[in-house]
Amino acid sequence: MTSPRHRSAAGLALAATTVLSALSVHVLAAPTAAAAPSTDALIAEVYGGGGNSGSPIAADFVELATRGAAVRLSGWSVQYLPAAPKPTSRWQVTPLTGDLQPGRRYLVAQARGGSGGAELPTPDATGSVNLSASAGTVALVAGTEPLSCLTTADCAADRRVRDLVGYGDAVVREGRPAPAASNGTSVARADRLPDTDDNAADLVSGPPTPTNSRGEGPGGGGDPGQGGRRIHDIQGVSRISPLVGRKVSDVPGVVTAVRAFGASRGFWFQDPQPDDDPRTSEGLFVFTGNQAPQVKPGDAVLVSGTVAEFRPVGNGETPDSSPNQTVTQITDARWTVTSAGNPLPAAERLRPDSVPTAMAPDARGGSIEGLPLEPRRFALDFLESREGMRVRVDDARVIGPTDGHNGLWITTKPEQNRTPRGGTVYLSYEDANSGRLKVESLIPFAQRPFPRADVGDLLRGVTEGPLDYTRFGGYVLQASALGEHVSKGLTRETTRPQHPSELAVATYNVENLSARDDQTKVDRLAVGVVRHLASPDVVALEEIQDNSGPADDGVVAADATLRRFVDAVAAAGGPRYEWRQIDPANRQDGGQPGGNIRQVFLFNPKRVSFVDRAGGDATTPVRVRSDHGRAALSVSPGRIDPANPAWQDSRKPLAGEFVFHGRTVFVIANHFNSKGGDQPIHGRYQPPNRVSEVQRQQQAAVVRGFVDQIQRVDQRSAVLVVGDLNDYVFSPAVRTLVRGGALRSPLERLPEGERYSYVFEGNSQVLDHILVSGNVRQYELDVVHLNAEFHDQASDHDPQVLRFRPPTGPWRAFGEPAGTTG
Repeated sequence: MTSPRHRSAAGLALAATTVLSALSVHVLAAPTAAAAPSTDALIAEVYGGGGNSGSPIAADFVELATRGAAVRLSGWSVQYLPAAPKPTSRWQVTPLTGDLQPGRRYLVAQARGGSGGAELPTPDATGSVNLSASAGTVALVAGTEPLSCLTTADCAADRRVRDLVGYGDAVVREGRPAPAASNGTSVARADRLPDTDDNAADLVSGPPTPTNSRGEGPGGGGDPGQGGRRIHDIQGVSRISPLVGRKVSDVPGVVTAVRAFGASRGFWFQDPQPDDDPRTSEGLFVFTGNQAPQVKPGDAVLVSGTVAEFRPVGNGETPDSSPNQTVTQITDARWTVTSAGNPLPAAERLRPDSVPTAMAPDARGGSIEGLPLEPRRFALDFLESREGMRVRVDDARVIGPTDGHNGLWITTKPEQNRTPRGGTVYLSYEDANSGRLKVESLIPFAQRPFPRADVGDLLRGVTEGPLDYTRFGGYVLQASALGEHVSKGLTRETTRPQHPSELAVATYNVENLSARDDQTKVDRLAVGVVRHLASPDVVALEEIQDNSGPADDGVVAADATLRRFVDAVAAAGGPRYEWRQIDPANRQDGGQPGGNIRQVFLFNPKRVSFVDRAGGDATTPVRVRSDHGRAALSVSPGRIDPANPAWQDSRKPLAGEFVFHGRTVFVIANHFNSKGGDQPIHGRYQPPNRVSEVQRQQQAAVVRGFVDQIQRVDQRSAVLVVGDLNDYVFSPAVRTLVRGGALRSPLERLPEGERYSYVFEGNSQVLDHILVSGNVRQYELDVVHLNAEFHDQASDHDPQVLRFRPPTGPWRAFGEPAGTTG
């Protein structure tokens, strides 16, 4: 796409023709244009088959050229969009630097495959975008912010777009798309660089011919990366090594730590002679596969091998689809030990002011991997600039308990959003708690078992080692020295009993409880209900599995699971609870496959009665009706709008009608869809895309609509929306529920340091809620911390209990201040 100042009427007509053709049954032939050629920069060649099977070239690339004067490219970018973009598609950005000279080319290296091919010549810019081999859209943009256009017309109207190439069946293109490419072919302009604003006329398919600004081709000379490189040259000033895919030889450094166990064995080495650029790391990991390397800390080494970027992947992910960042490393490594017993480079102490407060640069949801690091501004940039280097934290406070994989979380910023119990509370998307850092150990557990730590405990003294990156939490201090574990004696909380005139309603996610669980777990959960929650009158349970637990055998009934649990509660001195629930359709409610999790009401029949109305099942929706002017449910218990697409592969809300001291209380038990699929806080896309949020907001709208139906029939009705909403107080889903004051969040009345029921990656955060209708004015909420902060858990969630006196009169208008609250 030529610069707007050069665009001819013919070129605009081509863009309009493209839009019109999408609306017409007959495809209009694009004219063979006579647009004025651009004197600006152009996309000269696009290749997306790099490193694929049968590919002659090892990496994808985009090549730029100019017919006119030199073009200053610093501050510009090359951007990529899939051939058939969805409404959620985002342009991927590769920033450019330097100049494009007349008669020369400018080579932008992109992702490489694993099947070989000739190496690119030294690129002029490097990105990590995986271009499609056959079809896609590439834009040359005067700026580095991701484009937002997803149609030909919108991109034509964006004055930042200097050129655009759509190939194959690309939706976004100039005129007609260029031919499809393949693993063995690129699309490229001829030597005279035709530019008629019609990709089909301007570009042809042929063998890829990458050329850099020095005129070098594939495998050409002038490769300074073969020798004489140091670690900071390999690490570079961005997240992706400028030498990725290149062979290096005799890189000097001192071994600082060895990982001799696990699937990713190898060693870290660090240059004792650093440069003066704060963006370049002086440490690097040498990957040796499943072989323990025969080196030890203090060995001076010369390392040779291939520079690679390893991207950790999760279930169902590929390196291209994973949102995680990469670890720069050397593979296929060989090394020579030149001396032993050398002093290790000093570990950099991470003080409270070392790591910036701001988490990451704002790439408008695009990748930050091509951006130059700014370690003084952003926490992720600071940590990346220390990747592979020795760091230390003194007297580190634990903010995330030891998990089942021998990891825990500490903070480098002890006063950052501190909770009264020693954690770090998560209060907004804009405040991700940048002081959080995961700790794992390189010390063999036979020599020193990993500490079993709770929130608020201390690792007294020095904890130090190389800085790594994993998909489980991002940046990790791989400790070669661990501070002494000092327990601070955190205790499990206990709430007060309810007064005879108070109705106590609790919510508790019991983490996949089934009849097949060992008795220890069942008893611990039961003691939690009796002793720590003081035997609430109503308990909404989430994650009750069917009788066969995770066995995917078609069983959906949960009577054996519930009988074991209520028997354990009674044995612990609690009431003989009754239960109400609805069996889901097999494998339709998400969660662990075969587990058929659901919500369940437990209630103490000596304190509260349940209004049973027959007819509720997995597919029958509960309705609100008027019974002599009072709201009533058509079925009780009943599921709310179970066929609504908002509940696809997710738990359906369970509504029940209770009576306490002659007053009706409606309780809606929920378990909204999980955060699975959301991009991580520590990932390459910033800000992270919270894709799961969309479904939870839809679910919240359905539940809120049901609450509104109850209130329209009778404003005197007390309504509680309880359960694991899988979202924060400040999230769009919860904001939807409380909008206008129809429901209130008692959590918002608690001090900020008390607003959490779950600890994830060192963030104490809210997932569980009890919301009350506007006419419930006298209440007291207690989040009872007895699981989430402890390494030894009966469940990963903390329960909470609300004590209140059901109202007798109508509730206030929306937004009117509340009365007495606890």
